Amino acid sequence: MRLVSILKNYHNYEVNGMDHIPKMGKAMIAVSHSFATYESLLLGSEIYLKTGRYSAGLADRRIFQTPALSQFFTRIGAVNGSPKAGRKLLMKNNLLILSPGGMREALRPSQKKYKVDWNDRLGFVRLAIETQAPVILAACPAADDIFTLYENPLTKWIYKKFKLPFALLRGVGPTLVPRPVKLIHHLSQPYHPPKLKENGVDESDVRSFHSHLVREMNLLLQKS
Repeated sequence: MRLVSILKNYHNYEVNGMDHIPKMGKAMIAVSHSFATYESLLLGSEIYLKTGRYSAGLADRRIFQTPALSQFFTRIGAVNGSPKAGRKLLMKNNLLILSPGGMREALRPSQKKYKVDWNDRLGFVRLAIETQAPVILAACPAADDIFTLYENPLTKWIYKKFKLPFALLRGVGPTLVPRPVKLIHHLSQPYHPPKLKENGVDESDVRSFHSHLVREMNLLLQKS
């Protein structure tokens, strides 16, 4: 919380739409993913301070293969990012924060900022339908301005080959110091998934609900 407090002050952090977070019951909070990443930590802490509810986060499994990172992410409530873990948390009526775009979205160059990369990421939609969890979208457009990321073939090759977050970037001036841009998270109303069919998840429902969420998220990312 001390680290979060420093980052909140550094970025003059705010949340719009906190009233959309339910006081009880399950909900999935789908966030946009910048290279800085920590804006999701700020959101989770603000939800706790304003509602008293903890938000569990699904994190990349590679984080839990690194001892120091694993310990830190476990302490802040993150779990290994698998459908099974997400399902278990939602069925226990938790708030679940996840980033459908993951590392791939975080590595997109600055020419593609303010737009999500969720094109083939359908798992979170299936999970929402399976658990009947409402989906709240959380967009933080200015997080894409913390660093400038440059398009280059090396980033793509390393991600494709090793799934590692290598990028050519800069923050303040030519340094890696994060720019002190003002960060605002915009939260949408809860979007309720299609009803679960007797024979399981209908793939046409998955694609339709996914398209709707992507469209709404891109609109949120255009807010200043």
